Amino acid sequence: MSPTLQHRVAVATQGGRVVSRRDFIGNAAAAASLAGSAPWWETLCASADELRTRRKACILLWMQGGPSQFETFSPKPQHPNGGGVKALSTNVPGIEVSANFPRCAEIANRLAIVRSLASKEGNHQRATYLLHHGHLPMASVQHPTLGANAARHLGDASRHLPNYVRIGGPLANAGAGGMLGVQYDPLVLGSARRPPENTRPPVEGERFERRLRLMADLQANAATGDEASAADHPRLVAKAAEMIFSPDMDAFDIGRETEAVREAYGESEFAAGCLMARRLIERGVTFVEVVHRGWDTHLDNFAKSSELAAEVDQPMAQLVVDLEARGLLDSTLVVWMGEFGRTPRINPRGGRDHYPRAFNGVLAGAGIRGGQVVGATDPSGSEVVERPVTVNDLFRSVYHALGVDADHENVSRIGRPIKLVDGGEVVRELFS
Repeated sequence: MSPTLQHRVAVATQGGRVVSRRDFIGNAAAAASLAGSAPWWETLCASADELRTRRKACILLWMQGGPSQFETFSPKPQHPNGGGVKALSTNVPGIEVSANFPRCAEIANRLAIVRSLASKEGNHQRATYLLHHGHLPMASVQHPTLGANAARHLGDASRHLPNYVRIGGPLANAGAGGMLGVQYDPLVLGSARRPPENTRPPVEGERFERRLRLMADLQANAATGDEASAADHPRLVAKAAEMIFSPDMDAFDIGRETEAVREAYGESEFAAGCLMARRLIERGVTFVEVVHRGWDTHLDNFAKSSELAAEVDQPMAQLVVDLEARGLLDSTLVVWMGEFGRTPRINPRGGRDHYPRAFNGVLAGAGIRGGQVVGATDPSGSEVVERPVTVNDLFRSVYHALGVDADHENVSRIGRPIKLVDGGEVVRELFS
């Protein structure tokens, strides 16, 4: 979209209280002139430079279903519970991972493996909610997700692309923007191999602007009885209009990458998602979640885990390497995790069942010290015996890496203040 059309879109939706960029800059100038004697443009530019310097981003690699710790990053080859899965030495002496992750073994010096995660939630929906929000679901409160909070605190509203993108479809009952509002919901993509749906305008130019003005007039005259929704709708329309005409839309086209780059990530759907995540982070998107499904291995755990890992290992490792090569790893946190782990004992169907008492996760980038293992379980993998890490500890550590105050309070619609994380402590070993 041209600068002129961008301005017109904002003005066309003014009836829904959307402020144009010109009005925003004017207001910022007035505020700056009142704040001090420095010229307003110097103050504004200095603030923008500071934000660009300190702004972080996050990529969440979400393993839906609960990946087995034994078949991923906490192998137990010397114990019957290990199921015969071999351990593989990494490029860090003394650290081993499952033989299902040979590429990640080659970059272990960049990874921090947490082997002592623990929670009490073994139900998929509740655990998925917990590991996305840092809170358990409550009937009276709509918690925002980690991605929504990151988008609010770190996102750049001036950019055309959304600050929160989820690749791989929605998550049941995981919610999103919650009490922050629909503007912090993610843009959900079913596949990274296709462009976002409904991003080709049916008409362009003056016809498109006339339709926007008509919509704004209808919206302004509609008595919905829901002021929040009435205000949200025109804002979203204006933002969507800016996005679909923006040259940044090519960030969603992984076909623009060279064949060599695409091959480095791999051929799986998850590989395409990881590649798109890197492209989006390059364009200033704050939080990207890439979903990989199928980890609920109650049946035939070993074969399924091997197949699933083969789809994840190469793109996960390449993503970390690629971010580092492009100078983005220091400012981008990569988190690999699922909602819980799997039982140490193998069930009669050759599978593993839900096990939240001891599971693992992996972090890299954004100040995380790689080449280390945090925490440990007993030889059978049944109990955490060293440096237990709760979900609240994990969330505090993630917010710490991103430079977000975990004690910040969101306020619900009934005026109830709720911290981003209630309790817990930063896992200092991750940063030492």
